[in-house]
Amino acid sequence: MIVFEKFSKGNFELLNRVVMAPMTRARNPNGIPNEMNAEYYEQRSGIDGAGLVITEGTAISPTSTGVLHIPGLYTQEQVNGWKLVTRAVQKTGSKIFTQLWHVGRVSHITNQPGRIQPVGPSEIQASNSYAWGYDDNGKENFLISSKPRRLTVTGIKGIVDDFAVAAANAIKAGFDGVELHGANGYLIEQFLNPYINDRTDEYGGSVENRSRFLLEAIDASIAAIGASKVAIRLTPYGGLHELPHYDEIEATYKYLAEELSKRKIAYIHIMDQKSRGSYALPDGFLARFRHWYDGVLILAGGMDKTKAESFLNEGLVDLIAFGEPFIANPDLVPRLKNDWPLNEPDRSLHYGGAEHGYTDYTTYKSVN
Repeated sequence: MIVFEKFSKGNFELLNRVVMAPMTRARNPNGIPNEMNAEYYEQRSGIDGAGLVITEGTAISPTSTGVLHIPGLYTQEQVNGWKLVTRAVQKTGSKIFTQLWHVGRVSHITNQPGRIQPVGPSEIQASNSYAWGYDDNGKENFLISSKPRRLTVTGIKGIVDDFAVAAANAIKAGFDGVELHGANGYLIEQFLNPYINDRTDEYGGSVENRSRFLLEAIDASIAAIGASKVAIRLTPYGGLHELPHYDEIEATYKYLAEELSKRKIAYIHIMDQKSRGSYALPDGFLARFRHWYDGVLILAGGMDKTKAESFLNEGLVDLIAFGEPFIANPDLVPRLKNDWPLNEPDRSLHYGGAEHGYTDYTTYKSVN
């Protein structure tokens, strides 16, 4: 089956066409990756794992977070911690990218230094979306996102620089590349959506202006580490974190696909949000996107072996990303290949905690 075959396109060579999707696991109270993280990612890499591993969303600055206990890439201690992870994965033969994350308005003042307001393209609050912070009793809890403050142009340029610095730090930490988080209703996608971005300056209004922040972050990252090491995740037609559909969705992603094609980035990673209870990609969209974008294309969202083979055989995408199945199945590839049953994950252990529900899921061969 093609999904288990080696993949080569340009300078991109992988053990198979299976990708481990980025998944927040929140195992780093001090923001610094450690040996436990290295074990977790190593378990899911190599010939029995993903040819390409993409880490959980990684903070690019102290103000970029909306979830407690996530790792970052803006201090030397964090860079040193990630070296443990990259070495562990790469010795198995897999590639590893890190996802660079700024949540924008989907944050709470208790996630922010000095309890300042989170930032967004506008002051429009995500009033039905949750951040993971501290409640009034000082307990960890899911809380309605705080009202954001509108970014100034200077502030936008500062975040663009933060992406570039984090990208450079990723390479210092040994990563093969970075994936900018332009999906799921976080800051980059907030700029794309005219219902959330009501700006009247060069970052608002037209498709080109609303796409400017995304492309500037990509260009700054390319300048820092090279186009072949820069990628992005997108969720066209998604609606997570209160992003309404708008008339120019197709035009927006056509423009982005064409602009990103010019830049020869490592890949675009599209997620179909139907698996997250949101909108599905419309029929025919992937085929149209494939026509607009000539680089490596990854698809995620409720994948199984049958769906993966179908998308690959039709030539709609190059690689298939699996998310939650990798949590409970470090040996996901041989399980899929041999039609072995999958472990069911314990969702109560997805976020926070330590080894339990993280590195202690069994392989099929270890119990059979």
